[in-house]
Amino acid sequence: MSRPLVSDPTATALIDRLRHQVGGDAIGSLGQMLDWVHQPGFERVRFDRLVQALEDDPAAAQILGERLCHWLCRAHLYPAFVSLGLFSRRGFPTEFAARLYERLNPAPLDRQRLRDVLALLFHHGRHSDWISQIDDDRWLRLLHSLSRQVPASLHQQARQHLRDEALYALEMLAIWVAAEEMEPDLLRLDPILCESDSRFVSLQRAVARLVRQLPAGGASDFPQLQHLLSQCRQQLDQFRQRTVLKGTSLALGHLLERLEQTLERMAQLLALLQPDSPDDRGAPAALLPLLRSLVRASAERYSLARLWQRNLRLLARSVTENSSDHGEHYICHNRLEYLGMLASAAGAGILIALMALAKIQLCKLGLPPLAQTLLVSLNYACGFVLIHLLHGTVATKQPAMTAARIAKHIEQGETGRANVARLADLLIEVHRSQFAAVLGNLGVALLVALLLGGAWSWYGSTPLLDTEAVAYQLKQLRPFTGLALFHAAIAGVWLFLSGLIAGFFDNRAAYVDLRARLRHHPLLTRLLNERRRQQLADYLHDNSGALASHFGFGLLLGITPFVGQLAGLPLDIRHIAFSAANLGYVSGSAELSLPVLLQAFANVLLIGGVNLWLSFALALWVALRARETRLSRLRPLYHRLREQVRHHPQDLFLPPAQPCASCSPTATAGSDSACGRQKK
Repeated sequence: MSRPLVSDPTATALIDRLRHQVGGDAIGSLGQMLDWVHQPGFERVRFDRLVQALEDDPAAAQILGERLCHWLCRAHLYPAFVSLGLFSRRGFPTEFAARLYERLNPAPLDRQRLRDVLALLFHHGRHSDWISQIDDDRWLRLLHSLSRQVPASLHQQARQHLRDEALYALEMLAIWVAAEEMEPDLLRLDPILCESDSRFVSLQRAVARLVRQLPAGGASDFPQLQHLLSQCRQQLDQFRQRTVLKGTSLALGHLLERLEQTLERMAQLLALLQPDSPDDRGAPAALLPLLRSLVRASAERYSLARLWQRNLRLLARSVTENSSDHGEHYICHNRLEYLGMLASAAGAGILIALMALAKIQLCKLGLPPLAQTLLVSLNYACGFVLIHLLHGTVATKQPAMTAARIAKHIEQGETGRANVARLADLLIEVHRSQFAAVLGNLGVALLVALLLGGAWSWYGSTPLLDTEAVAYQLKQLRPFTGLALFHAAIAGVWLFLSGLIAGFFDNRAAYVDLRARLRHHPLLTRLLNERRRQQLADYLHDNSGALASHFGFGLLLGITPFVGQLAGLPLDIRHIAFSAANLGYVSGSAELSLPVLLQAFANVLLIGGVNLWLSFALALWVALRARETRLSRLRPLYHRLREQVRHHPQDLFLPPAQPCASCSPTATAGSDSACGRQKK
């Protein structure tokens, strides 16, 4: 609970005490003022009272202002400008080790270095939060109250030192940015960099001219520098767009983030160097964004958690970027695509029924656990790969892929927020596509298994499943008295991981240019003619992620029970399509009453719900975190979906005769238009 708010004289007493401190230093005085202001929930009120106390006591304000100016004239500002808030050029292991050592055995702080002073004043993230909550007008009022009585010569000396340090930092950052264009990863993304100067080099040359002209009092073309900064940001955006096609890596993501941060810091320093505005607010106002970013970065300077989060975000971005592009193939936009999805899912349903039959037969062989696990895993893995080779669709593979697509649309919305109209249309399309895939998988797998189980019982001497096996299969479908939902959740996690596997291998294929490597591979050149070699290279380049994902998912399904057996834990998997197939074999092997059959079918649907929603939620969470994006407007999205479902409920399950422009795959996320049929 917060302490009670103190009365006005407390601020006056604080200022008076600081005024009469013998040998008081600027940093100590500033620290006491900040500590007094920082009281959770009352920062703005106490800040105003502190400023009012300074305005009411000009003599004290002059003394404190002179202390700060004297410190500023001697302070080392440049190291903070070029390091705080910018990604380190060291790798993750080295940076982690350095931060850990600083946490365990910190170096002594130097009060003449801005970087150390910020660490002294704002050593925790919470201490920097309230700084951002104080608006610019309040900060400008504080700076004015401290500087208005300071002698003009001292004030000018402090400002000139600040500008000199900022100019030197700007020069160094421009050199770093220009040197980055020779990074192999950037040359891979844009080979033209080898033939002509990039915008980064043009920016460095313009900054070099500024460094020569500004101290001499010559004319400086600040608008040209702003234009070059804007062009560099555009170049950076082009690099990011090309990573989707050419692949990325953790190091490349780190490099692009560092370039973006460096350009932003250069813009802040450039604003600080521009001539003051007529109302004398230019330099102080330009200083505030820079100070806020430095304070925030200082609070996270040695944070191990923040370092982990940052690198995990970069890694997740590299994995999910390609998933968002491939996710488009799992979304139906018209009736033709819908029927195609239904047909491909039905084909997969046939193979799933056969895979379930193969597993039943393998379990009857009485093999040792390890051998049985190996065969069952290969049955799953090879079966899923065969489904992909035959252009089938596994319904539960959709959520992990479409979640990344949804996250990409959210990111494309203005200010990082979702465009509600387009997102609502996309969610309905995803639901409709998912329904078609589930219907094809579940319905066909159940029907084929029922026919095979019935034929086995009719033509064989014994049913496929004996009484004990039937009871076991029904028990495994119980969601509340058994562990069916827990096992379904495990399968949902494996589905999510298989989506990450697909993204990783798709990205890797693009990054190493697998197509070109296979086309010119020496062994393949001797074995295959050019046309066959090109077909193989194209297929493996485009499908390596899907093949690895399906194979990996099958292995995960197969080894889970064995791992549970080794660990003594009740681990297993329940997958909607295989559960439906098993129910079909149970129905073909034994006579089930209608209530038992309906209850078992409902249990299969519950298992499918856990499979789909858990994998979708995990994939969406990772994709949003990777893009540092959020879905904040849930209420408008809910209302939008409710209206669309109320007017056209059939769109959740059946495609419209004519898809609207916003439902097309080429529709932009930034457009607020929705279906014309939805406008009333």
